[in-house]
Amino acid sequence: MTARPSLAKGRGDDATQALESAAFPAGVRALAAVLLAGLLLFGLWLSPRFAQAQWSAGGLALFAAAALMVLWMGAWIVRSRTRLEDGELSQTWVWHKRVHAADAASVKLVDIPGLRQVVAPRLLVRRRGGGMTWFHSADPRLLTAFCTQVARTQPTNARR
Repeated sequence: MTARPSLAKGRGDDATQALESAAFPAGVRALAAVLLAGLLLFGLWLSPRFAQAQWSAGGLALFAAAALMVLWMGAWIVRSRTRLEDGELSQTWVWHKRVHAADAASVKLVDIPGLRQVVAPRLLVRRRGGGMTWFHSADPRLLTAFCTQVARTQPTNARR
């Protein structure tokens, strides 16, 4: 099953129509959900042993923080979305990532077509003035559409 970007309603022209897809393929999201559920069940099964263990305050805090981080990141893998609208690429994540096509100095698409169900296509965006951001999308067409918009914003004399 291939994820297809949904076309949101535009305001009249093609430049305002939005493309959106899940950030990670369905297989990755399903695997993350199964692993999270398995970890939770395993934790519940071991809870009597955890209660009997002699915990130091630091050890308990470290264990709790690690458990919360695993659950938090897994939840974001399942619910993260990538959107391209009005020349801006954004991805919901633990923090909201966004970049406008005019602010991109270069882009690099990393896609392995035979492994799309387990390795999400991703785009490395280097910003003008420094910094870089990775964007993931279950549908590489969304990322290539952003690459096209970046290419349109580049000056013609820069292609040597």
